[in-house]
Amino acid sequence: MATLSLDSPLIQKVGNRDHVLIIADDIVFEGAMVGDNAAGYGQPLVAGNRFRGHAIAKCDNTGGAAGAKYIQVLTGRYRLEVSLVGLITDVGQPVYASDDAVYTFAGAGNSYIGVITRYVSATRMEIECRPGEYDEFGNNSNRVLKSADYTTLLADSGKIIYVDTDAKIISLVAIATGLSGYEITIANGAGFGVAGIVVDPNSSEVISGGCALGPGAGGKKFTNTKETAQRNDYIKLAGNATGWNITGLRGTWAIEG
Repeated sequence: MATLSLDSPLIQKVGNRDHVLIIADDIVFEGAMVGDNAAGYGQPLVAGNRFRGHAIAKCDNTGGAAGAKYIQVLTGRYRLEVSLVGLITDVGQPVYASDDAVYTFAGAGNSYIGVITRYVSATRMEIECRPGEYDEFGNNSNRVLKSADYTTLLADSGKIIYVDTDAKIISLVAIATGLSGYEITIANGAGFGVAGIVVDPNSSEVISGGCALGPGAGGKKFTNTKETAQRNDYIKLAGNATGWNITGLRGTWAIEG
């Protein structure tokens, strides 16, 4: 690659405004969250879209072709106060959107928006919005929510399973079925002190420990302790020849005696 042989002036962006080309025949209203339709065009956010920012002016492209107009959006990191039911312990927790106007703590199936930076009231939160970024689990849309006992399947490898109900058990597929290298993340989808979630290895299989947590014995359960459980506490497991290794962990987990 050749070095420069003449001046090449930089085009510097100043401020936190940007422009996103709109999809065909649609309207984005001021204040709406804007999502990427996977073809590069902006639209009123649909759950699962990558978040592009908030519209700062109405963009009416009724009858227009894709890209006929620009949506003006806030971009970079910025803070907004929004309607969201939460707890004072939710400061620092990730926030998602289920459409262009609804904020939620549910990560399964929704779009990552940013994090809580201030508790305002039981129904209002301050969010630091982070367009174009991902939460701590990265660009992994393979996420599901469980509110009842569930036994994992071979097809669940790579998934993040959120559990939002107390004392529900996630039973792990036998490693002979799951195979060495099988990975799964089980996360607490409830608020502080609401749900203790249980991970149960198959029969004589062992969760070998890791991330400063000791190993269990054959078939012994690991529980995210309800009294101290925080939203998004998690355990990440990888299969080995005889059971499971803990490769990621947050929160207080108790080993069955």
